[in-house]
Amino acid sequence: MQTFSNDDWRSASELYAFLGNSLLDPMNRTEAVGLDVEFWIAISRMFNGSLESEATALASWANGHAHESREHVVRDVSVEFTHLFVGPPKPAAAPWESAYGNVESHVGFGAATHEMRGIMRDMGLSLQNESNQYEDHIGIELLIASEMCRRIADGLSCGVACSVVEEIDATPQRSDSNDGNVMDTLRFAEYAIEHPLRWIGKMRARVSAEAPDGYFVRMLGLAEAALSWHVRQVEK
Repeated sequence: MQTFSNDDWRSASELYAFLGNSLLDPMNRTEAVGLDVEFWIAISRMFNGSLESEATALASWANGHAHESREHVVRDVSVEFTHLFVGPPKPAAAPWESAYGNVESHVGFGAATHEMRGIMRDMGLSLQNESNQYEDHIGIELLIASEMCRRIADGLSCGVACSVVEEIDATPQRSDSNDGNVMDTLRFAEYAIEHPLRWIGKMRARVSAEAPDGYFVRMLGLAEAALSWHVRQVEK
């Protein structure tokens, strides 16, 4: 198993948090840092350069819109977000894991929703969001990955509450042994495989069919590449 430093885990936590928030709400309600070429160049150096291809694609996309007003690009990306993940009349690329089961659909809420609720409950997390999204939304799944990485960096158990996707009262427990850290690292990898990585490629294919030159097909590619790299290192 590849050993990660606490700083590595914190960097991963920050990346997954950015990706999760970017896929949970439109750009006009979140950060517009994705329009900055320099931001993506910095991301390309993460994970020993393993994200270079995906981050460079995003840098190229940002550079291609550099001549446009920032307000105009934010508006267009927000419109793309709404078309893909909200609708009307329905999302072109459903953002819920439940929509990518044995029979694919455009609606959420299913077995994966209940599984994600159980994971959040085990971690002491509660979901409080204005969008009233299901727990198996891709943005929320990435935010949970972020929280797992943050806890590992801080020496806290992934199975015990200490923080949240949204603020809750919780009491942290510290992992006092290397065995605890290894178990939490394995739990992170298992979670990534069984949830976001199980379906993010299918979601990206739908996004690519609708907006092949857009922002979000590249964002999903980056998220998939980051999670896949992380899991490969854990499995070494």
